[in-house]
Amino acid sequence: MTFEPFDIVVVGAGHAGAEAAAAAAKLGSKVMLITQMLDNICQMSCNPAMGGVAKGQIVREVDALGGWSGIVTDRSAIQFRMLNLSKGPAMWSPRAQCDRMLFSSNWRQVLESVPNLSLWQDEVVSLSFDGKAVSGVVTRMGHSIPARAVVLTSGTFLNGRIYIGEDSWSGGRVGEAPAVGLSDQLRELGFEVQRLKTGTPVRIDGRTIDFSRLQMQPGDEHPAKFSFFDTKPLAEQKPCYIANTNLRTHDILRTGFSRSPMFTGRIQGRGPRYCPSIEDKIDRFADKDHHQLFVEPEGWRSQSYYLNGFSSSLPLEVQLEALHSIEGFEQARIFKPGYAIEYDYFPPTQLVYTLETKCVENLYFAGQINGTTGYEEAACQGLMAGINASLKLQGRAPFILGRSQAYIGVLIDDLVTKGVDEPYRMFTSRAEYRILLRQDNADQRLTPLSYSIGLASEERMRRVEEKQRYAAELKGAVEQISVLPSEVNSWLEEHQSAPLSQRVHLSSLLLRPELTFEQLLSIAPEVADGLQAVPDDLRDEVKHEVETVIKYQRYIEKEQEVANRILKFEDVPLPADYDYFTLTALSYECREKLNRYRPTTIGQASRISGISPADISVLLLAFAR
Repeated sequence: MTFEPFDIVVVGAGHAGAEAAAAAAKLGSKVMLITQMLDNICQMSCNPAMGGVAKGQIVREVDALGGWSGIVTDRSAIQFRMLNLSKGPAMWSPRAQCDRMLFSSNWRQVLESVPNLSLWQDEVVSLSFDGKAVSGVVTRMGHSIPARAVVLTSGTFLNGRIYIGEDSWSGGRVGEAPAVGLSDQLRELGFEVQRLKTGTPVRIDGRTIDFSRLQMQPGDEHPAKFSFFDTKPLAEQKPCYIANTNLRTHDILRTGFSRSPMFTGRIQGRGPRYCPSIEDKIDRFADKDHHQLFVEPEGWRSQSYYLNGFSSSLPLEVQLEALHSIEGFEQARIFKPGYAIEYDYFPPTQLVYTLETKCVENLYFAGQINGTTGYEEAACQGLMAGINASLKLQGRAPFILGRSQAYIGVLIDDLVTKGVDEPYRMFTSRAEYRILLRQDNADQRLTPLSYSIGLASEERMRRVEEKQRYAAELKGAVEQISVLPSEVNSWLEEHQSAPLSQRVHLSSLLLRPELTFEQLLSIAPEVADGLQAVPDDLRDEVKHEVETVIKYQRYIEKEQEVANRILKFEDVPLPADYDYFTLTALSYECREKLNRYRPTTIGQASRISGISPADISVLLLAFAR
């Protein structure tokens, strides 16, 4: 079989590859997506969920840019929860439990419906080159497929090796072959290649779990959704549950430490710090008498349950005995054991901001190949790599997001500037501008940018404009309408809020933390009437937008001011031999890291982990002139 030339070949059909292929094709490129198994497109290899703290913000951003992860999640969800509602809106993070098989099936339907996109089941074993630029791929079946650009999204498959106790074998996932050959070829071209490790827990037969002895964790009473588009929120939800390990569980697990591939040194790659295996948690936190576990269903009709927090590579008999010591799991049977997997990755300092490699032109890396962990981190990298590969081939300017524009910008900047020495996971604490980068305003931040390059649809853009118009009108009304003490004091007392002594605007009342926009509607019929004029599918978003902007306006403006000031001085040089320990106005951590990393500009300094906006302000005062 002879293949016609493609603009872009995407290697791997996980979360990064699917987003890359769909975005590049939408932008007009002729795309071929190659994967070992078409039936496993966007497989949820680990937990069957999307979103979470900071990860939910990323999915909302991918959706706002015109990606598909949010839509597919909404179509596949079996439970939805908004995390951190007890905190400010900058910390609110959506999370959805998904039907694992439905998620994969829905993604395949999406990819099969995208014009300009072809699918091919095969394994890419090497790349072809024309000088210093990539020119195509060669597959296991012996086919040469010409392409002007290649996006590698190989996940854990590059020289993947699976470990359960003292047993190990080559594999990308249990039951699937690894990808062999690409790492060696790229190493010969001058790429640095290293190893990382991740893992997964047992999958349990739900018919053998005593759920009556577990704590039920239902979804939100009024579930939201991920996509800003016209997907529907869940009408029915399936509960999750909470369980706990105990001291007996820990003692049983310790009996397997001598055969643990992690403790015996057979696994060299470093695992994720913030998602450790159960044996690692017990070893590191020996004083803990229990660890919380989350029991998550894998589908509407499936009896398979994922035991989140119980990832392990211990011998199978130890995993089972420890599982049976947990309350509610005494009779549990499993469908699949827990295991660890070690795989090749390429330190991402070898990339530029478009995710193109420095060594080879028109070759892009996205996902776990860059040292990240998580479906969401992979999806956003794939989206950005697909966008930039297509734009470059068309001779257009690159699409790069800054740290004050998106969590995606934070992630990519962290990767290419600082690199990784462990699997990278996004947290809200990694972003300096959390109030600006809320999950609710991702569409307003990013859809106009995506629309300008032709990715986000006109329908999406019109929806953002409509939302902004209604929000501005409603905010104006709240700021203009005033009330007298005689009109509201009895109402304020009912809501445990201090009475007024003079006329004030409604916006002043809304600044009170104990009062909500919803409550104000009962004393402001004009505002209530204005809200009713908003279309049903926008009403909740508009209401939340107005309340957030009014309550946090001072903080938003201050954060935007800091962001603008730092952007203004992005390229201000820092002295090469300055002793930062003499600058006592800086935090000690900042002085230590500046002396260690020696950033050349204010912009670089601002992106070193642990250096705060306050530290940057000190540096600006010291060196901007």
